[in-house]
Amino acid sequence: MALLEVEGLNAYYGQTQALYGVSFALEAGGITTLLGANGAGKTTTLRSICGMVRTEGSIKLDGRRIGGKSTEDVVRMGVGHVPEGRGTFTNLSVAENLRVAGYTRSDKAALARDLERVLEYFPILKERLEQQAGTLSGGEQQMLAISRALMLAPRLMLLDEPSFGLAPLVVQEIFRIMRRINSEAKMSLLLVEQNAALALELADHAYVLETGRVVMSGKAASVKDDEAIRKSYLGY
Repeated sequence: MALLEVEGLNAYYGQTQALYGVSFALEAGGITTLLGANGAGKTTTLRSICGMVRTEGSIKLDGRRIGGKSTEDVVRMGVGHVPEGRGTFTNLSVAENLRVAGYTRSDKAALARDLERVLEYFPILKERLEQQAGTLSGGEQQMLAISRALMLAPRLMLLDEPSFGLAPLVVQEIFRIMRRINSEAKMSLLLVEQNAALALELADHAYVLETGRVVMSGKAASVKDDEAIRKSYLGY
């Protein structure tokens, strides 16, 4: 069953249209990746789901319309967003970043359990709890950004370029943990990623965007094995 259904999505920055009739679905418990060159509309798609840009069309989470809702309401309905550029509070400590992320939740026992689980996923953060977030390495900041989204207890996590600017070994570790989160927590992931080969290894399904339109979709394994698609749209 589809957890997220996007149909006929148009998106605008002022008078400039960025998405043209984008449609896709994400299965509950699945991992879907959006691929394409810079400017294809991948980040705009994530922002549209989060209510951060003006849109037309239908966006449904678990059958409920979320299009037109405020970003805060979309978060409350179970969507976590890890934006490009990390989005952490650099002047707060790691512990404070994690506490702030969970402040809207009333079940403190569940919050404590989630904090424990997050620190199990990312043990390096446990060693850095009192450290100012701005002094962390790039990889540690990305781990903190993912952890902050996890503290919201989302059903769907949106990840925008999680590998950007990171060393290959760090990227492999982060992707390994994301696979574990998906497997253990049954959390659905929607991944935007420039490293198409890496994204197709992680994902079940893939959608390829070009100038704001979906030009190709299918099982990730099929897209990965199709040389014509790789050369035409993914550049490898």
